[in-house]
Amino acid sequence: MFIVHSYLLAVVFCFITMLCWGSWGNTQKLAGKTWRYELFYWDYVIGMVLFTLLLGFTMGSIGEQGRPFVEDLMQAKGSGILSVLIGGVIFNASNILLSASVSLAGLSVAFPLGVGLALVLGVIINYIGAPKGDPMLLFLGVALIVVAIICNGIASGRMNKGGEKNTSNRKGIILSMVAGVLMSFFYRFVAAAMDLNNFEQPTAGMLTPYSAIFVFSIGVLLSNFVFNTLVMRHPFVGEPVSYSEYFKGSFSTHLVGMLGGCIWCLGTAFSYIAAGKAGAAISYALGQGAPMIAAIWGVFIWKEFKGSDKKTDMLLGVMFLFFIAGLGLIILSGGN
Repeated sequence: MFIVHSYLLAVVFCFITMLCWGSWGNTQKLAGKTWRYELFYWDYVIGMVLFTLLLGFTMGSIGEQGRPFVEDLMQAKGSGILSVLIGGVIFNASNILLSASVSLAGLSVAFPLGVGLALVLGVIINYIGAPKGDPMLLFLGVALIVVAIICNGIASGRMNKGGEKNTSNRKGIILSMVAGVLMSFFYRFVAAAMDLNNFEQPTAGMLTPYSAIFVFSIGVLLSNFVFNTLVMRHPFVGEPVSYSEYFKGSFSTHLVGMLGGCIWCLGTAFSYIAAGKAGAAISYALGQGAPMIAAIWGVFIWKEFKGSDKKTDMLLGVMFLFFIAGLGLIILSGGN
């Protein structure tokens, strides 16, 4: 299987993770013009599962080190598989709430608040589980990102102008925060099932990144029959939707949703692969710089802060600066 051997390449993989995690929401925005997010999410999950198989039979099956994808799956212990499945279930619950938040409050609000909160809590959880890197630099970087999250929250609050929009935005903010708390826990369950210290000759019974991401996607798919069905029948906004409506969707609309799943899955797989060299906490933290990417899309492409005043623009500028500074310190923490 393909293995990252240098910290620099691990950082590059983490930046790709950040770009993917911060960009998949664009597919929801595109599909959302004619498609409810609950229906979009089915395509998203299907795309995720299919892409894990593609990765497993390509990058996961080449090279002389590690274990090939299928062989690795066959030898994995039940406890490890269960741990990764639980990670998938936790992630799915959080991501459905995040998708709902995007539909209510927009990319530039949902991601910085939800994923930013997940970054802060997740780094602490993952560092305790597998400490790696300079803790002072790591947590100082996280602190700067907390400031960026606060700036985003204040900016989004200034854009609320009462009435239905204000209620929708408030609901979106609450959902994104709940999603962030849940999301902070999923990575540790996955990392616990992998031998992060030795991908070249992984411990018997443990998973490699390629088998882990596949099992993870199965956990997401299985739980989706419960979580998404519940949300379809009792949506956070709008009328209930049925499965018959899903099958009425156009081929291109389904493809957009699947593309979103593929984009997210590529980023997650690269995060798992990089974790062997960078450590779970640093790999997770860099990937969770995604809110900055999502905010860029939301602010500059989707114009979610159109008509904002100078103070709001200043808050957004400060948010971007603190996110960049925080990510820089996180990178430096792994080089010590």
